[in-house]
Amino acid sequence: MNTNLFDLSGKVAIVTGSGRGLGKAMATGLAEFGAKVVVCDRALDEAQQTVKTIKASGGVADATFVDISVRQSCEDLIKFTLDTFGSVDVLVNNAGIDIIKPTEALSESEWDQILDVDLKGHFNCSQFAAIQMIKQGKGGSIINISSIASVVAIQGLVAYSAAKGGINQLTRVMALEFASQKIRVNAIAPGYFENIMDGAEVEHEKPEKQQQIVTFTPMGRRGKSEELMGPVVFLASDASSYITGAVLFVDGGYTAA
Repeated sequence: MNTNLFDLSGKVAIVTGSGRGLGKAMATGLAEFGAKVVVCDRALDEAQQTVKTIKASGGVADATFVDISVRQSCEDLIKFTLDTFGSVDVLVNNAGIDIIKPTEALSESEWDQILDVDLKGHFNCSQFAAIQMIKQGKGGSIINISSIASVVAIQGLVAYSAAKGGINQLTRVMALEFASQKIRVNAIAPGYFENIMDGAEVEHEKPEKQQQIVTFTPMGRRGKSEELMGPVVFLASDASSYITGAVLFVDGGYTAA
């Protein structure tokens, strides 16, 4: 058996929204297993801090700005990656936002804002990355970050849930279309983690929200950011070479309960 299945040496990985939180953890994990990592975020200063963390551990990384809701910014991200490291082998579509409001209170502009980032942005980056991977002719791995909200109804998340449900189907269709090009497309669907997404801080400060999470998660706790390192390295590496079109739930058993 090949004991180097998880080795990412020689691979170039992009992780969107990797200036903090889950994105930072995944970028760090990919670098630890040998990938050269492009850290990108709307907060460039935070992305640069992630790069410092990676380099301090002996990894290779560079940072750039990206706003995935803007198509040109996604194309610029691929160009930056090629200019910096010469190829695109792994894309992790992690960047996301949330606005927690009941359906009747959500404005059209808020709906558009969430869908532009959480769904269209994933498509934009995936399309440009896949085009480059096809040109390179050696395949690749695209990993979309979905959510338990893609399959479980959660109050106040109507737009976010619609976007994440769309991500699951985006993943499956792209997996079907790109399989012949040796490009694998999978998704990771996190449950409740210690990291709180931008826009959700007030809701998650409520004691009753924490109690709900502990009660309905069989493992009885939130996930830790570093617990996404293993899943993302697995899906980026040859360890998952026959897996495509899958949605991997990393949720402490939430969706199984």
